[in-house]
Amino acid sequence: MIQYFCNDCNVPMETSECSICKKRTELSSTVYWCDKCNVPIYWDICPCCGEKGRYVSTDIRPVFPKESLLIGIILDERNPLALQESSVWNGSGSYIIDGKKISISATKLNSLPLEEIIKIKRQYDLYVDQIDMNFFDKVKRKFVEINKIRYDEINDEGIRYIRSFLDKYSIDEMFVSFSGGKDSTVVSHLVTKALGSRKILHIFGDTTLEHDLTYEYKKRFLKNEETVGIPMISARNNEKNFEELCEVVGPPSRVMRWCCTVFKTGAITRKISAAFKNKTNILTFYGIRRSETASRDKYDRESDSPQIAKQTVVSPIIDWIDFDVWLYLLTDGIDFNEAYELGYSRVGCWCCPNNGSWSEFLAKVHMYDKYYKWRELLINFAVQTDKIEPEKYVDEGSWKARQGGNGLEMAQKSVISFEPCATEDSAFNYDLQKPISEELYELFKPFGYINKELGNKRLGEVYILDKMGRVVMILQGRIGTTKLKVTLKKINIAGARSLQVAEKRIQCQITKYQMCMSCRACEGVCKHSAISVKDLPDGTTEYKIDDEKCVRCGECVGHFDAGCYMRKVLGIKRG
Repeated sequence: MIQYFCNDCNVPMETSECSICKKRTELSSTVYWCDKCNVPIYWDICPCCGEKGRYVSTDIRPVFPKESLLIGIILDERNPLALQESSVWNGSGSYIIDGKKISISATKLNSLPLEEIIKIKRQYDLYVDQIDMNFFDKVKRKFVEINKIRYDEINDEGIRYIRSFLDKYSIDEMFVSFSGGKDSTVVSHLVTKALGSRKILHIFGDTTLEHDLTYEYKKRFLKNEETVGIPMISARNNEKNFEELCEVVGPPSRVMRWCCTVFKTGAITRKISAAFKNKTNILTFYGIRRSETASRDKYDRESDSPQIAKQTVVSPIIDWIDFDVWLYLLTDGIDFNEAYELGYSRVGCWCCPNNGSWSEFLAKVHMYDKYYKWRELLINFAVQTDKIEPEKYVDEGSWKARQGGNGLEMAQKSVISFEPCATEDSAFNYDLQKPISEELYELFKPFGYINKELGNKRLGEVYILDKMGRVVMILQGRIGTTKLKVTLKKINIAGARSLQVAEKRIQCQITKYQMCMSCRACEGVCKHSAISVKDLPDGTTEYKIDDEKCVRCGECVGHFDAGCYMRKVLGIKRG
């Protein structure tokens, strides 16, 4: 049972938004167990047999026979199939077998020696073909039957919510953000059901690091009877290679998940801009749920996109828990990603630093070759950056807590050498790590309009003007040299209110110029699609700002630490 309570108004609510003060309510969820029916129930009284249920967890998911086999091996290797005729679930990290909680330490499993992991994998492969689905199917049918009222509640509310946007948007102004996970699968099904149409566009964010089973599911999705004909486009950064980038900037960590920006956000932003370039309103359906993580608890059900202008993002299932998601999938008989049958609670990038011990353990069992190739990459990085006991550093997960670019050559490009001009208070001399080119002037466009005619060509002067034609700043530096003088004629560039802040704004753009790796973060920041970044055949990057689209808002200048996302990732930690 899900309950909401508004602390400010001191009253219970039906949703996560208070109908009185419109503030966020606090959510509490309770799942009960019916000992007679041997399945989880939403209410404390079983709708089927009338027996009083007992508290079992705050949330719950089904454990499919393939995962049950693995659990059986872990609990009793002599009888791996012992759980095939048990009602097995996972609630808040504990396994619930016929209503009894069994604790299994994922941390201990993940720390097992290589030989033990291989032994478990061999046993699994030996017995997997002996799995009998009959008992599980009975449990599934019972779960669906007993919790039908809850299904009707979430189904009807979700459909009403989606249909409420039909008076504001047409179908060709909508799209579903599709990841191949259970949540986006449910949202896709709800949306097509509510709209009565399969014509709504789906955009698949392909990070290139998805689980193999995710790619297989995507193929099935496009061929399934209920979903065939749904238009889907993939957003993928084909210009970058994940492993090569790891060697340059280090592997992603919990606080520096550069992979999301490089391989997901930028690519998706480009696809959205291209698909809806002539649209003034865009509606995106996301499968975000507040109960997933603490950070997602802060999401609103409806909000404006931080990346795309005039895009509204809505989450029809934002208040659902895992119980609800699986109830919907199993009730409607919807095909889903097979990774969940193996025991994954979430799917996404298989090597994500946010993955827990259980996900890592599953990767070792089911993706042995790929996992140990990744492990070797991490060890090589640890050696490269002079980590003590590299293998221990990797196996204990210390790489996930990495911060900064210490030990990496690329990090040195984050350093900017400058000194104030001795004769002019508002002038600064910079010693660049990259020779001046036309691209440098592109990065100064957020401050104004480039004018090369007013300046002294012999000195390499370029003027930056405001929209009234007044001089904002003067750049002085010849093409091919590394000496740049910047003279400020106006301080309030990109929202600056002091000379010191204005100089920091200039440093932001110089940092971009020195460090740009075409990560596309800047593209994602610009709501007006004015910025385009791409790799050139010669190995360099091209950074362009469209004068006609740029509104000089300055958001791209200071959005990231020191202006550049890669500077944020590679910032050198002192001490």
